[in-house]
Amino acid sequence: MTPDEMHAYCAAKPGAWVDEPWPGDVVFKVGPPDRGKIFVFLGDGSSIGFKAATTREEADDWLARYPEDVRVSAYIGRSGWNTVSLRGGVPDDELREAVDRSYELVVAGLPRKYRVFQD
Repeated sequence: MTPDEMHAYCAAKPGAWVDEPWPGDVVFKVGPPDRGKIFVFLGDGSSIGFKAATTREEADDWLARYPEDVRVSAYIGRSGWNTVSLRGGVPDDELREAVDRSYELVVAGLPRKYRVFQD
């Protein structure tokens, strides 16, 4: 999956919007602009950061399946976030599933009044 394809996939999520909280680091958020939460770190486009699970132990499944392409995200990894390379070692359908799961987990964590994007 190319960085442009990943960008388009993330942007197509209901209520998703792009932000650049740090120069050169693109993220996708969901929720109101003043309280939006990140569901994908796209950064420079070579990898993505995503919320894989609610616990580190659950998120470690990704590390076991793709030891060459997935690592624990810096700083927030203990909360179930992983970083995966977009160089082709992880199939595109699994990358899309990772984005979908991250989006679902982040939306579920929003205050109830902001969960208008949930099915």
